[in-house]
Amino acid sequence: MKQNVGIIGAGIGGLALAIRLAKKGFNVTVFEKNSYPGGKLSELKINGFRFDKGPSLLTMPNLIEELSNSNDSQRKFEYKKLDTITHYFYSDGTQLKASSNVDDFAEEVHLKLNEKKESVLKHIKRNAFYFKTTEDLFLKQSLHQIRNFINFKTIKGILCAPFLGLFSTMHNKNNKIFVNPKTVQLFNRYATYNGSNPYKAPALMNMISHLEINLGAYLPVKGMHQITTHLVNLAKDSGVTINYNSLVETLLVESNNTISSIKTNGLSYSFDIVASDVDIHVLYNHLLPKKFTPKKLMAQQKSSSAFVFYWGINKEFPSLGLHNILFSEDYKKEFDYLFSKQYPTEDPTVYINITSKYCKEDAPNGCENWFVMVNVPHNSSASIGYASDLRKNVIAKINSMLKTDIEQHIIAESSLSPLDIENQTSSLGGSLYGNASNNKFAAFLRHSNYSSSIKNLYLVGGSVHPGGGIPLCLLSAKITSNLITKRAN
Repeated sequence: MKQNVGIIGAGIGGLALAIRLAKKGFNVTVFEKNSYPGGKLSELKINGFRFDKGPSLLTMPNLIEELSNSNDSQRKFEYKKLDTITHYFYSDGTQLKASSNVDDFAEEVHLKLNEKKESVLKHIKRNAFYFKTTEDLFLKQSLHQIRNFINFKTIKGILCAPFLGLFSTMHNKNNKIFVNPKTVQLFNRYATYNGSNPYKAPALMNMISHLEINLGAYLPVKGMHQITTHLVNLAKDSGVTINYNSLVETLLVESNNTISSIKTNGLSYSFDIVASDVDIHVLYNHLLPKKFTPKKLMAQQKSSSAFVFYWGINKEFPSLGLHNILFSEDYKKEFDYLFSKQYPTEDPTVYINITSKYCKEDAPNGCENWFVMVNVPHNSSASIGYASDLRKNVIAKINSMLKTDIEQHIIAESSLSPLDIENQTSSLGGSLYGNASNNKFAAFLRHSNYSSSIKNLYLVGGSVHPGGGIPLCLLSAKITSNLITKRAN
């Protein structure tokens, strides 16, 4: 008899898990509180402009293709590899284009930032070593089962621990390697890919750059939201039922510590297995009895959030590409403000994503769709007091570094604050990646992909192992699917 699985949340992790389980013969129902799927990976349309609301960088597209192949689907996920990954701008006028060709990128850093090309290539190679040594241990299996540590690849990873940068920070490691603070800043930036602080996160986190620099950066041909629509179509093809506008109110836990039903919209639905793709704080604070709350996990420092301005611009900027970084002058101060003062600095690093550079239908002719993002603290109050000042500071920085008057070119506008992110995606305080990775034990301190106290409860998504971001959410679905299948058999 087929077992029935209820999944809470139609984010990327929940959808990927649904596809995998349906392929393995489970009856799968997904409950989504919003009227649309995708969680943070949704879209916005205003006045002829289309914006991806959340994640803007695709790496490891093979994980999406894997879902298509596992489903025996004829649907193709179309994407292109970027020739130029990122355009970097510094306050003194220095500009640098990061090529997808590693040798060309190292040469560009040498020419523009006066680093030894060999140092850049060696650093990139070291980061690849970090990733390849740890991926089987940290990214492809549960860290919370003893048997997973008794195999050759895991033992090899453990033996290599002294060489994995666990006892230094990203910044200290980068600062020892490079002579130019601009280069250090460039590589420190990768800490923001999981909402962490490069001055505290272990040097091992430098491996994040490997995904982009060595494995490549990509863009779906119709923008990032295409990932969501593709996964939804795969899920439907597999027989998955997705119920929208279905906020889960509670999970009924029986005396034998198993969940018997999910309650939503006043109705209860019985399931053999339940999987949660919501932030662990929502799961434990709102859906489960308090006695199951893992207090130490819940008390850990949260990752940063983001404040996004969506601007329709009535002009084209040839100097900009798909991904653009306008660096702050004092990076350490910026992160001190983020994680200590809980307030964005007056000189923030600004990220501008313009999908209309590739997806021409995302903006009217002669215009561009600017997704303008600043890293900000996750929110701990009922309001955002800095929104107006932040907008002024962002505009001033853009005007200064791009030699323009950007406000006169804004013809459509919307925004997304940490409060909005929390309301729309249930991420605590708008935290983008769950708990931060600001210590060397971070990988071991994330919630496991299963509950140790509730027998038929599993967890997937950005707030649990192995972490946040599209690739890790997809990997969490793979891990969780394997756990469910093994226990069911």
